[in-house]
Amino acid sequence: MKEYEGSKSSLVRLYFTAKMALNGLTSNLLRTFLTVLGILIGVASVVSLMGIGEGARRTVVEQFESLGKNVVIVKSNQPALNFEPEEYIELLDRVDGLEYATSIVNTETNIRWRRSRGEIEILGVNEQYPIIRDHELIDGNFFSSLHVKQRSPVAILGYNVAVSLLNGRSPVGQSMTIDGISYRIIGVLARKGNGKGEGIDNKVIIPYTSAMKIDGNRTVSEIWGKSDSPENAALSIVQLGRIYKRQLGIYDKDTDTGGEDGNEGGGEEPGIPIEEPIKEVGTAKPQPQSQNNPIFDNSDDLITVTSLNQLVKEADNANRVMTLLLGGIAAVSLLVGGLGIMNIMLVAVSERTSEIGVRRALGAKKYDLLIQFMLEALYVSIIGCIIGIAVGIYVINLFNRNGLDAVVSLQAVKISTVVALTSGLLFGVYPAYMASNLPPVEALNRK
Repeated sequence: MKEYEGSKSSLVRLYFTAKMALNGLTSNLLRTFLTVLGILIGVASVVSLMGIGEGARRTVVEQFESLGKNVVIVKSNQPALNFEPEEYIELLDRVDGLEYATSIVNTETNIRWRRSRGEIEILGVNEQYPIIRDHELIDGNFFSSLHVKQRSPVAILGYNVAVSLLNGRSPVGQSMTIDGISYRIIGVLARKGNGKGEGIDNKVIIPYTSAMKIDGNRTVSEIWGKSDSPENAALSIVQLGRIYKRQLGIYDKDTDTGGEDGNEGGGEEPGIPIEEPIKEVGTAKPQPQSQNNPIFDNSDDLITVTSLNQLVKEADNANRVMTLLLGGIAAVSLLVGGLGIMNIMLVAVSERTSEIGVRRALGAKKYDLLIQFMLEALYVSIIGCIIGIAVGIYVINLFNRNGLDAVVSLQAVKISTVVALTSGLLFGVYPAYMASNLPPVEALNRK
């Protein structure tokens, strides 16, 4: 019975202490508002800046992912080292990790649609493009390998191009003139979105054999490949790197010796028979370079082999670091807000010494005063945190309405909430301790 009465008495004391803490805040609304403002600005800064950083990260990752998963790109940076049009077929045979591949031709030319004329970007690929880039069609069909071999005048339209022709109606079956030749439209690609898929929505896709004729070149500068898993994509990068290093007469000083028998390091790599003769690339035979300056280890690569998976990972990591930096910068505002709480609470203690003395004289204990002033700091933190989150979300929505990508990050909300409440309690401890340790007689004598 005594324990019940004791616990009931403690709850009553806590209730009146919390009520007095609330009265202490409402008694000076201007002071409370300024204290809340410091926490509010800090929380809103963390939520909004981390939301903007997270939005930027997701945008970059989505742009890379729109190019397809497990895609490997082989690109020549010198016209003299361009690839033969059918070289992708040889790579499919020699590289175990590659499942699909296509030569790529990027060019621009004049088109005519009924009475309209203009220029448009042309992408030349083979029949495996939809699989490589994970890009579906919303209407019609993609061209076949026979179309590629016969240089058939058939075209696949990007989403925006197709919509602009007949005001949203399907153009499949219609004809358009590309570079003076009539091409039959046989399909329309699904929409990727602005800034995604390298602007594929605004391009026309034709067989690369036809695109080479428009471009006026007999070689191609890019080959796209696709693996069935991230592991095989990484394996393809290694194998392709070795193939083109040997092809250019460049060897790794750590693993390749370039001995008299032509073996690299005396061993064989899976799927690449090193004894088979290697043909020249393009029209010029490159000179071997020094082992101390391999072309695959500097920014002036002649041939680059890139994995989109790795690019996505690197972009994701870089943007995460940027987001954390933005959050760290904004967190300084929370620190300033916490210092503001301590300053205001110290002022409140000095102004309310007589009130503290009266409470002590009427039987209030030290922990009653300690809890009262800590609750005041906690109230300020909670109010500032709630309003700050609301302001941060509003700022994020404002950015979104103006065309910038930003998202409400739950991580930012959690971090700002924890930091705000923690700083409020920590910076409220010292003023609360000062108030609880004021002697009753001394407090009553102060004015």
